[in-house]
Amino acid sequence: MRVLGVDPGLTRCGIGVVDGVAGRPLTMLGVGVVRTPADAGIGDRLVLIERGMEQWLDEHRPEYVAVERVFSQHNVRTVMGTAQASAVAMLCAARRGLPVALHTPSEVKAAVTGSGRADKAQVGAMVTRLLRLDAPPKPADAADALALAICHIWRGAAMNRLQQANATARRAPAAGPAALRPASTPVRTPKGTR
Repeated sequence: MRVLGVDPGLTRCGIGVVDGVAGRPLTMLGVGVVRTPADAGIGDRLVLIERGMEQWLDEHRPEYVAVERVFSQHNVRTVMGTAQASAVAMLCAARRGLPVALHTPSEVKAAVTGSGRADKAQVGAMVTRLLRLDAPPKPADAADALALAICHIWRGAAMNRLQQANATARRAPAAGPAALRPASTPVRTPKGTR
């Protein structure tokens, strides 16, 4: 499974690509950030993020995209920029027909470190260890993007199976009495009801 993880941000959008399956050693294929100038207009910044995302998608051809779920914070301006960058990542993935998974920060921390309250240094250290890197990726947005990809590889397989089962159940016809009767069983009408 090849996953592109996205730690959304308007100034720095962390991106990391990890390949592997749960229970086996993982491989980092790439990590970096898409940067936008703080003095540029919001539209221009979103276009830069979109171009950066498209380059990463073209180069690494992931099967899934994992994006950090945006939570409200006290700083509304920061939340808005993060949500906008997140939407660009989801749009780029959807345009290519790639499944997108949203993971909360605490879910990612718990998957990678064992604690949903881990700090950035602990996440960076575990990402370094799990991917057998020489040093934690810098800046922290890059390490967080890799952590998102790792989280999805470890948790995404189960989530994907549940989503497929739900989709199959929704497509199946409702099982009423006629559906439960074998096809070869003749239908008998009680006397006096004709």
